[in-house]
Amino acid sequence: MNRIDTRFAQLRSEGRCALIPFITAGDPSLEATVPVMHALAAAGADVIELGVPFSDPMADGPVIQQSSERALARHAGLRWVLACVRAFRERDALTPVVLMGYLNPVELFGLERFSAEAVAAGVDGVLLVDCPPEEAEAIDQVFAASGLHRIALAAPTTTEERLAAMGRQARGYLYYVSFAGVTGANNLDVGAVRERVTRMRTELPLPVAVGFGIKDAESARAVADFADGVVIGSALVQHLAGAATLDDAVARATEFLAPIRAALG
Repeated sequence: MNRIDTRFAQLRSEGRCALIPFITAGDPSLEATVPVMHALAAAGADVIELGVPFSDPMADGPVIQQSSERALARHAGLRWVLACVRAFRERDALTPVVLMGYLNPVELFGLERFSAEAVAAGVDGVLLVDCPPEEAEAIDQVFAASGLHRIALAAPTTTEERLAAMGRQARGYLYYVSFAGVTGANNLDVGAVRERVTRMRTELPLPVAVGFGIKDAESARAVADFADGVVIGSALVQHLAGAATLDDAVARATEFLAPIRAALG
């Protein structure tokens, strides 16, 4: 069974909400990426989303765009990101890892080759921001053959028909964007998100994790009341950005995530 499925089944049996931090691979430094992943897992991350740096991250706000630019300047390409996951797996065989990024680097790598190498490295899922369900069938076939989950992305503007298609196609969990916009904005309307997510959880066969606009323990706890998972990215990436050393980056990861984990239980 895929680690994502195992983890969400465990959380469901315990009545807990998944805590899913996002970091950009290669930022705040190349050498800090794997230690920060371990620090997040130790601080209570249930799933880790690892951003694949991309030159045109259209869904991301300034914080993650800039982190991607810094990582690319350090030559943090897709092959290097897979090597990071492989290194992470030397000490952590259980925490699910989801790569989050864009379709172009995967296509350049080669879909079949990417899928095989990602699974061999220890990747459990891939979220391709710019891959709509209408174009995902071929990708899903290749991923499924390798045991890799494609995580679907839905938004407030997603129609019921497309949501139904995502429910049929996607695996692992559904990532629900809490508002129409880019990462890092502060537009979280908990009431509106609660209504949509509650309905989605009754209609879809997948856990629903909510991201965008979650920045601290208070906002995470509010969303955890009705979602299967909370994703927190820009606030963490920004907190890590000022790290001067590897040890500083690890300490910042721990101090950021620990109180959110405590708030979620």
